[in-house]
Amino acid sequence: MELTQIRLLVTDFTACYRFYRDVLGLTPQFDDERGPYAKLSPDGGSAAIALHDRAQMAALVGSLAEAPEGHRALIALRVDDLDATHALLTARGGVFLRDPAPLGDRIKVAHLADPEGNLVELQEWVRAHPA
Repeated sequence: MELTQIRLLVTDFTACYRFYRDVLGLTPQFDDERGPYAKLSPDGGSAAIALHDRAQMAALVGSLAEAPEGHRALIALRVDDLDATHALLTARGGVFLRDPAPLGDRIKVAHLADPEGNLVELQEWVRAHPA
């Protein structure tokens, strides 16, 4: 078995697509904000975020509940300079729930939410994990 991706089921595909592409600056595999599917990757990263239109998936599986409310997933992205990334994403329209601050003694984090309420955690690793 091989994990190929984790997909977020979204109700407003276009708004989510634009958030991940325009605010976070991820690169889409192909540029089509209409959906029903997209895979977006950070520059130089091996992991990707996939979006899938919730209504289409409901039609495929026949038993998908209405869109849940509140935060239901967290996507963690590592950045080299959290303060600079925070300033850049704020300028692009990102609204942060938590500004950059330490989380323990190894990382500094900031949080924002996508249009569907999924949390995005930006991490700057300030101290290496002990071996």
